[in-house]
Parts: sequence; C-alpha cells; structure tokens
Amino acid sequence: MGKNRLTTWTKLHRRFGDQVRRMRNSRELTQEVLAERSDLSVDAIRRIERGSFSPSLDTLGKLSVGLDVSLKTLFHTFDMERSDGVAEICDYLACRTGPQVKQAWRVLQAMFDEP
Repeated sequence: MGKNRLTTWTKLHRRFGDQVRRMRNSRELTQEVLAERSDLSVDAIRRIERGSFSPSLDTLGKLSVGLDVSLKTLFHTFDMERSDGVAEICDYLACRTGPQVKQAWRVLQAMFDEP
C-alpha cells in the first residue's frame, strides 16, 4: 500500500475513533460502560477510539447498540447531511409509533413556528 493511501486510511480510523469518543462522552459513558453495553472488551473500545483498530461489521453493530444509535448515525461524520443532534433525533423517532411521530412533529412545529 502506498504511503498516501496508508496516511488516508490512518486518518479515517482516527476520525471514526474521534466520533465514537464524542458520542460516548456526550452520553456520559466511560469506556468500561460502553464496552459492557456493546458486549466488547474495554481494550477494543480504547483501540477504536485511538484509531488503531479496524472494527468488523459485527463489532460496528455491537458498538451502535452500546451507543444506542443506528449505524448511519455512527458513521455520521462521513455523511455530513445532518448534524449529530438531528441524526440522533431521527434514530429516536424511528423507534416510535406513527401517532407518536405525529405528536412529536406537532410539538416541534408549535415550538418553532412563528405565531
């Protein structure tokens, strides 16, 4: 692998690790608690956050469960169509019933629409 591709690969791992760390910290989770919730080792969480580990799809799935987000939100920094907060709200609403989503929509409209 050429030096340029290796540097890009390393940056990608570090960027993903930074995203995992930000999400973990925003939930006020320690690495140990995230590891337990994800059914992963603490060492795996540390290595992912440092960018020194390339997680498998299975590991990514476990990590998303531990952080309580979808895989799409987990990879959000690579897909900048929504802010982190909006992506997490969408994940939250995705688990709700149709009437609950409609109610949330009405509340949001009432909060932000001008009278």
